[in-house]
Amino acid sequence: MKDTTISVDVAKSVFEIAVSLHPGKVSETHRLPRPRFAQFFAARTPTTVVMEACGMAHHWGRELQNQGHRVVLLPPHAVRPYVPRNKTDRTDAKGILEAFRNQAIHPVPVKSVSQQALAALHRMRSRWMATRTSRINTVRGVLREFGLPIPVGSRQVVPAVRVALGDADSGLPDAIRSTLDMACEEIHDLEARIAAVERQIEAVARETPVVSMLRSVPGIGLLTATALAAVVGDASRFPSGRHLASFVGLTPRESSTGLRRRLGSISKRGDSYLRMLLIHGARSVICHARKAKSHDRLRAWALRLVSRTKYNKAATALANKLGRIVFGVWRHERTYESLALLPERAA
Repeated sequence: MKDTTISVDVAKSVFEIAVSLHPGKVSETHRLPRPRFAQFFAARTPTTVVMEACGMAHHWGRELQNQGHRVVLLPPHAVRPYVPRNKTDRTDAKGILEAFRNQAIHPVPVKSVSQQALAALHRMRSRWMATRTSRINTVRGVLREFGLPIPVGSRQVVPAVRVALGDADSGLPDAIRSTLDMACEEIHDLEARIAAVERQIEAVARETPVVSMLRSVPGIGLLTATALAAVVGDASRFPSGRHLASFVGLTPRESSTGLRRRLGSISKRGDSYLRMLLIHGARSVICHARKAKSHDRLRAWALRLVSRTKYNKAATALANKLGRIVFGVWRHERTYESLALLPERAA
């Protein structure tokens, strides 16, 4: 049974299972409803179970690990090339088995409950932020149509609408006044939810030691540090800082052949939310460095980069460097220490 490998195509209610007793050959298949899934593995000798890292895979991964099985989660995009022709649950299960034989595919660690909970808080905050932005833009556009422009800034919208609603001569039709009032209440409610989620994230951060270390890095605040803890989990899964930056999608996309090597724009692979936070953090570092009178090596390097290339390109390059610094801080378990500028060389 030591060579037995079981692949599972996870679904909401029906699970497709392929059992391989010898590499490259499917010995048996099963299609089990949800209630029988755990019973099937409880009755088997502990073996290797392979699944795609999506949906409820992390939950079932923890359940199967508790039963003594070795759980391997593969990235879905790496499994897809092994599913030929038509996509069905059975071909998906067979494709997972074939992808598992490729040692170049790096598995995804099974996340803990605390990691998933922290990631869920970030996901809810992100959705509410997007909804809030949508409502603000809608209200701003409606008022502009009636000749009432609102100054730049999201915090200017609700007070300006309140003033317009309180003014009988503002030019707003009576038919939309109650609707705009409800929109303002919705925006206020969304802001209260976002603030509550941020307090929850702060509470979780106080119980996570690695977050305080990551927050010592310039441009890494509460949201970025906790998102790294939730998504990455453990920096030791990467052999170097470049691999962490590549995981987030901040390394160049390569298109090379023969003796010609061509590096293009960033790959934008991996977690887009984490990449966005790192780039925003890099913009913050550049903004504060422009106002500061003295700089360390990191900020001086960023300003030199901004002076000779486009701003967004420089911010992306700095985000790449911040990702590598995060890896070093995390891997060596020590806070970030800024380095003073080197003295100018004599001409």
